[in-house]
Amino acid sequence: MQIAPILHALGLLLLCLAGAMSLPFFIAYFSGGPETLPLLISLLWTGGAGLFCFLVSRHRADIGTRAEIGLREGFVIVTAGWILFSAFGALPFYLTGMLPSYTDAYFEAMSGFTTTGATVLTNIEGQPLALHFWRSFMQWLGGMGIIVLSLAILPMLGVGGMQLYKAEVPGPVPDRLVPRIRQTARLLWGLYTLLSVAEVLVLVLVGMPFTEAVLHTFTTMSTGGFSSKAASIGAYQSATIDTVLIVFMFLAGANFALHFQALRGNIRVYRDPEFRFYGIVVLISVVGMTLVLWHQVYPDLSSALRYGAFQVVSIVTTTGFVTADYGVWPFFAQFLLLSFMFLGGCAGSTGGAIKHIRGLLLFKVSYDHLYKLIHPKAVRHVKVGGKVIPKEVLEGVHAFVLLYFFTFFFATASLTLLDMDLVTAIGAVAATLGNVGPGLGMVGPMESYAAIPSVGKWILSACMVLGRLELFTVFVLFTPDLWRSLIWRR
Repeated sequence: MQIAPILHALGLLLLCLAGAMSLPFFIAYFSGGPETLPLLISLLWTGGAGLFCFLVSRHRADIGTRAEIGLREGFVIVTAGWILFSAFGALPFYLTGMLPSYTDAYFEAMSGFTTTGATVLTNIEGQPLALHFWRSFMQWLGGMGIIVLSLAILPMLGVGGMQLYKAEVPGPVPDRLVPRIRQTARLLWGLYTLLSVAEVLVLVLVGMPFTEAVLHTFTTMSTGGFSSKAASIGAYQSATIDTVLIVFMFLAGANFALHFQALRGNIRVYRDPEFRFYGIVVLISVVGMTLVLWHQVYPDLSSALRYGAFQVVSIVTTTGFVTADYGVWPFFAQFLLLSFMFLGGCAGSTGGAIKHIRGLLLFKVSYDHLYKLIHPKAVRHVKVGGKVIPKEVLEGVHAFVLLYFFTFFFATASLTLLDMDLVTAIGAVAATLGNVGPGLGMVGPMESYAAIPSVGKWILSACMVLGRLELFTVFVLFTPDLWRSLIWRR
């Protein structure tokens, strides 16, 4: 593995991050807020670090050669990129005094870039616009980043949800929408931006102020869930706004490659097996949650449907917006929401967690096993959309799910060692590993993660990046084989 190409790539990423930081800096500058200088310092430190990495490695890294950035370098760049983005992205929160410690600032930044939405802020509405913008904008950047990774980069590394489409599952082109990754990224950015502009316009039309519409669009399309309101979307008390956000959350939780193909006129692409499974799960869950809430929480069916549907879609897509305190809902309703935190969105979406395609394949494998118990001599293959799924893909799904729950149990046990109650520990880990945001107990929808001990915040930050990069990308860094033949240049 070569260090120079890694430093070169990370340097470019940090320079891009510094460019993104210029937007909240200019907002602060023109508004004359006291956060202007801290934002400038953050921008300069980030740009300086990026420039240093770029200059040190530029004469030794032939980035244009495919052999330079290979499998091993790719794993390091992806993981280190998310960690460094969070480390430098935390500076505006820390230097402005918005958060009292760097641990809190790093937690907030990691939650932003991984589109988790877990927050340690207790005075959300008292923050200046520039910091609200940065907090939401980092989620928007992180959401697009994971789409590009999952559709264009991670499949080449053999990890991530989109590797399942290598088995010729019908739907979008698996690895790339076009032959070149740069073109893929441009197309995805264009689609992402188009949907974001559309949401802003619709939210403004239904009565949300323009600035707040922009902020909530950033965190809707990224399925991030940060809000400029302490009560989240519940602060607006608008059924129309709730409905608009349900639609866009649902779109953000679907495979963006499907939206791309649909915009090109191929509407039939939504017959994709994972999308159909996703729609059926959401529909059944909304009906079930509505029936649970009707009479027990809300006296009329319309209110039960409104609040139940919003919360189901918000949690299934791992957005994390709330319109009601589901912490006081019946225990069965809370159990359903906890279950949804593990399922997540579709492969190729901004959603996190296990993903619907893996759930679909596990269901088919389980049914196939039951069938063979009755017909032991039968020869059957697991199929999705009429295509046979190779054995190695199914093994990868089993390995991922096993590792996901092992990580969940280990992280939960670690939090209980910090004298945290079991409900809070389970909810916090499920919500951060699944990139959902609000959990249960002390980290419920009307609470924050501020009361979590510092060690616990670092554990949960690790859960966020593990969940965002789908485990394997991070865990492979701890294998000795990856670090053999470590060299500066070829």
